[in-house]
Amino acid sequence: MARKRKVKSRRVRLVAFILRWMLRGAAVVALVLLLAVALYAVVNPPTTPYILSESRRIGGVTRDWVPMERIAPVMARSAVAAEDANFCLHWGFDMAAIRAALEEGGARGASTISQQTVKNVYLWHGRSWPRKALEALITPMMEAVWSKRRVLEVYLNVAEFDEGVFGVEAAARHYFGVLAADLSPVQAARLAAVLPNPKARSASRPSAALQRRARRIADGAATILADGRAACFEELK
Repeated sequence: MARKRKVKSRRVRLVAFILRWMLRGAAVVALVLLLAVALYAVVNPPTTPYILSESRRIGGVTRDWVPMERIAPVMARSAVAAEDANFCLHWGFDMAAIRAALEEGGARGASTISQQTVKNVYLWHGRSWPRKALEALITPMMEAVWSKRRVLEVYLNVAEFDEGVFGVEAAARHYFGVLAADLSPVQAARLAAVLPNPKARSASRPSAALQRRARRIADGAATILADGRAACFEELK
């Protein structure tokens, strides 16, 4: 009987030891992630895992970082209208969009600009549960530390607009020969329309379907300006 009690006691101590170190490991991981999120709240990401992999794959990429002050406001509104119209209303996850996606059996996406920014900046592309779990962990951290304007600024500077073309400044030059600050409403809508499938779409040679999508985006950009859903990232005058 005493021997059994000793064995049981050892097992309990072993389980407690394992759990203690698992909790410590989780705390370390959470701290590292929080520090990484806090860093990029003030420092522009020099690159991302996906940009690095694409650069290796095709032998180089084009990317020029620009602050929000040098991005046409209509471009920011167009991106939000295209990808996440309720960007200013949620905390990283659009629950209404998630419910709609579930009701449609996953036929539509529900990923917010915040989630896409986390994926683009910190994680790898592709569908996997580990990536989705990390995305779900980091997104609320980022929303708590970054302003909405910062989220959108980083998103517009790391998003892919054509093969090897990253960020809105490089995209504006690539497609239209202008600066991001000088994009017209039509050009901005077409750039937003290539998201999230830039390798299969062209802003300078738009298909009929992309032109229709761009017109809807232009209308959406005007709508979110009028109804206040652009207020969280528009520059205060």
